[in-house]
Amino acid sequence: MGANPDFIYQPPLQPYLDIVYQDADLVVLNKPSGLLTVPGRLPEHQDCLQNRVLKVLPTATVVHRLDMATSGIILMALNKPAHVAISQQFEKRQTQKHYIARVFGKVTPLTGSVEQPLICDWPNRPKQKVDHEHGKPALTHYKVLSYDENIDDYCTSLLELTPVTGRSHQLRVHMLALGHPILGDRLYAHAQALTASSRLQLHAHTLQIKHPVSGQAIIFSRPCPFD
Repeated sequence: MGANPDFIYQPPLQPYLDIVYQDADLVVLNKPSGLLTVPGRLPEHQDCLQNRVLKVLPTATVVHRLDMATSGIILMALNKPAHVAISQQFEKRQTQKHYIARVFGKVTPLTGSVEQPLICDWPNRPKQKVDHEHGKPALTHYKVLSYDENIDDYCTSLLELTPVTGRSHQLRVHMLALGHPILGDRLYAHAQALTASSRLQLHAHTLQIKHPVSGQAIIFSRPCPFD
């Protein structure tokens, strides 16, 4: 939390747990913005999605994460074979993830890609930054869904974002690198984009995986709360 010294963790309590899908091998949840995926170091950062799930599903394990400020679809495994199988899908980039984001400014052209290597901005952690010398490769595709030009004399763009890699803060830093920070981003947005929204306008909209037992492709989705 080094880049946010004034941050006070107040995780939302309603809904306490939003289960989208559950079977013997996995559980899929809709995480609200403002809730940590896993516990932080401090005692006041123990309330998180993982600990809430463990109260009702004691065998659940985290396979991937969403930033605290990001809402949307997240999956946990309910046994060791499922965890291994799904983790391998993420590592081999066999999953498909789509996010919805509202960003500052009018993004052109209507489709494009951002390919900028990323690394931790260590003095300002947890922030990440573009680093062409030491950064790890990172690729994001985007598609403009709509524009809104009726807000206080500036334009915003609603985008579908498809990360090919899964670097920390990848979508947030790539949109910043594009010159269009995500609205409400406490780490990366400039003042006008920050005050435009009380939350980070980034939502994990859909996730497609192959079921760890049947091998069948399944898609999980939840509507965007700020669309």
